[in-house]
Amino acid sequence: MIKSKLPNVSTTIFTVMSKLAIENNAINLAQGFPDFDADSKLINQLNYYASNHYNQYAPMFGIEKLRELLAEKYNNLYSCDYNYLNEINITSGASQAIFNVISTLIHPNDEVIIFEPAYDLYQPTVELFGGKIVPIELKYPDYKIDFDELKQKITSKTKLIIVNNPNNPTGRVLTENDLKSFEKLIKANNCYLLADEVYEHITFDNKKHQSFTQLTTIKDKVFVVGSFGKLFHITGWKIGYILAEKELMKEFRKCHQFNTFSTHTPSQYAIADYLENPENYLHLSNFFQHKRDLFVDNLSSTKFNLLPCEGTYFINANYSNISNLPDNEFAKLLTEQYKVATIPVSAFYKDKTDYKVVRFCFAKKDETLIKAIENLTKL
Repeated sequence: MIKSKLPNVSTTIFTVMSKLAIENNAINLAQGFPDFDADSKLINQLNYYASNHYNQYAPMFGIEKLRELLAEKYNNLYSCDYNYLNEINITSGASQAIFNVISTLIHPNDEVIIFEPAYDLYQPTVELFGGKIVPIELKYPDYKIDFDELKQKITSKTKLIIVNNPNNPTGRVLTENDLKSFEKLIKANNCYLLADEVYEHITFDNKKHQSFTQLTTIKDKVFVVGSFGKLFHITGWKIGYILAEKELMKEFRKCHQFNTFSTHTPSQYAIADYLENPENYLHLSNFFQHKRDLFVDNLSSTKFNLLPCEGTYFINANYSNISNLPDNEFAKLLTEQYKVATIPVSAFYKDKTDYKVVRFCFAKKDETLIKAIENLTKL
C-alpha cells in the first residue's frame, strides 16, 4: 500500500465539473478553456514546422527566437531587462513553471503565503515538498489584499509569497500601489515572490496590467510566470514560460532539466513566428471585454449578484437570492437541471469557505454564452 504524499487531495474540481457537464450534456462554463479555435495563421505555422523536420528535442531553455521575442515584449511593455540567454525559460505550461519554482525553493517546514480564493495548484505542490501553506483571505466581496495582515503573517519561516494577477477566480487586478506594497515587504524580509501572470493581457475598462517584472529593485527575489495557452487560445498545447534573475534561473533550471527537460518543439517555432506581431495579443482585452459585457448585461436582470470582474475570463456570481444550497450542491444543480456547468468557489479555499458563489468562464463563442444565458434566466 502506497503511503500518499497528498492524502487529502482528490480529483480536481475542474475535472469533476467537466465530467458532470459531459454526462448531462451541459454547457461547460466551468473549466477555463475557450470553445473557439486559435488563429488559423498560428495553426498553419504549427503544421509547417511539424511537417518540416522540427520534431526533435528543443533546447532545455527553449528555442532562442522565442526567448528573444519575450525579452523584447517585456522590455517594450514594462521597461524591464531580462536576458534571453539566462533569464527566460520556456516551460511545458505555466503549471510546470509554477511547480518547478516551488520545487526549487521549498524545503520541509518552509512557509508559503497564498491568497484565497487561490488557484488549486499552489497548496498541494507546496505540501508535496514538505512546505506549509499560510493562507490569507481576500476579503469578500471586494477581494482586496489586506497588506497589514500580510505583514503580520510573514515570519522567519516564510520562504515564498504566491500572487496571481490578474486573479483567478476573483477577477481582481492589482494596482500600482499594490505592487509598491509588495516591493516594500519583499525588501524588508528574506523571502521570494512568485507572480502568476498568465492572464496579463486580459484586463478590462482600461485597467493596465501591473507586472511584477517592473519591480527592478527586487528582481533577485521574483519569479514571473506567463502562458501562451491563455495568450493565443491554445491551452491544449501546454506552453508557458518563466522570467527570473540569472541566479534564480540557474537554480530553476536544475529542477527543470530533470522534470520535462524541454517543451514541444514545433509549437515553440510556431508561437515565435506569431509573437512577432504584437497585435496578436494586444487585442485580447477588447476581445474578452466584449464577452464579459455580453454575459454581464444579459444576466443583470436575474437574481444572480454578479461580482466585479476587472480581468481574466472568469466572473463570480453570488446566488444567495436563488438558493441556500452549499455552492458545490448548487453547481451540481445548475449542471444537471439547467445544463450550465460552473465551479463552486469554495474549492479555491483550504477550508472550503462558502460564500454562496460560483465561477463562470466566459471564454466561449457568443452563441455558447447566449445559450447559457437563456438557461440561467430560467432560475
